[in-house]
Amino acid sequence: MLTKRKKLNIIKETAVHDKDTGSPEVQISLLTKRIEELTDHLKVHGKDKHSRRGLLQMVANRATHMNYLQKKNTRRFNGLMKKLNLKKRAA
Repeated sequence: MLTKRKKLNIIKETAVHDKDTGSPEVQISLLTKRIEELTDHLKVHGKDKHSRRGLLQMVANRATHMNYLQKKNTRRFNGLMKKLNLKKRAA
């Protein structure tokens, strides 16, 4: 689970401006961190089907945000992918 402190650090690292909390970059970063934490949880608790469903929903949500950002601003998208160490999906 993301604590308030972790969340603020992630927002600080990827924010476009001072009071930014809703830009695609911030949303993708937060979703990525939650996905990483939930993936670790599922490695230990393999039979947790409800969390697996939530994970799949988060991955789909992140993909939607990534597609939006890629269409709107490719340069910002590429910079974010490098920063988060994510690979581009094949279309």
